[in-house]
Amino acid sequence: MKTICVIDGQGGGIGSVIIRKLKDRYRENVEIVALGTNAIATAQMLKAKANRGASGENAIVQTVARGDIVVGTISIVLAHAMMGEVTPRMAEAVSGCSARKLLLPITQENVDVVGVSSQPLPHFVEEMIDKYLEPILQRNKGEHHV
Repeated sequence: MKTICVIDGQGGGIGSVIIRKLKDRYRENVEIVALGTNAIATAQMLKAKANRGASGENAIVQTVARGDIVVGTISIVLAHAMMGEVTPRMAEAVSGCSARKLLLPITQENVDVVGVSSQPLPHFVEEMIDKYLEPILQRNKGEHHV
């Protein structure tokens, strides 16, 4: 079973949308770990039915190192993003971990991702699942996380 780490901060709204869509599609065939930059974000993602959850810098650093796939907005690899909630250590852990990273091009930072069209969040999540996550899970069906 693959472990998908969903990272979000502030109110956890984006992470909650991602987790609901993943649960609708994969039910209990994947393990979803909610990683909040704060306790409120984690609580909201747990309400969306994540299997487990943890909050804060050390939880994110330690957990992404063991995950198979990391999902979140592009902000999770930008130090000081989300009004300072993404610490440099978090951004480094996410960008440097061996897990496949699926980043949605949504940010409140002073960053524009050139070549990406504006779409509502649910459309980005559907595209992420259909175009990127599904092929990864299908290709690796016989592999198990250690």
